[in-house]
Amino acid sequence: QVQLVESGGGLVRAGASLRLSCAASGRSFPYPNMNWFRQAPGKEREFVARINWSGANTYYADSVKGRFTISRDNAKNTVYLQMNSLIPEDTAVYYCAATNRWSALTIDMNYWGEGALVTVSS
Repeated sequence: QVQLVESGGGLVRAGASLRLSCAASGRSFPYPNMNWFRQAPGKEREFVARINWSGANTYYADSVKGRFTISRDNAKNTVYLQMNSLIPEDTAVYYCAATNRWSALTIDMNYWGEGALVTVSS
């Protein structure tokens, strides 16, 4: 019933910017809270950013705070992750996930997208 599709990934050089999009099926998100996670090769999936339904509340991992911005356009059923000042450490597959809980735990996510690869070269 719910499908999340990420887009906007690609290969960029360090210092560049990318904007990821996560589009949900249907007329609106079935779960209010949206998260971005990422998983680098050989590493565990880690939390990146979170946003509530209205967009009034956001939270970021320390590793991306000040560089990444999460936002949403509910009219378009889309959540965004603006990534600025990218560094090679940001290289990973990025996933969006929906939940009705204010949580950054992977086990609390109800739906996941397929992932979008972001590669940052030095």
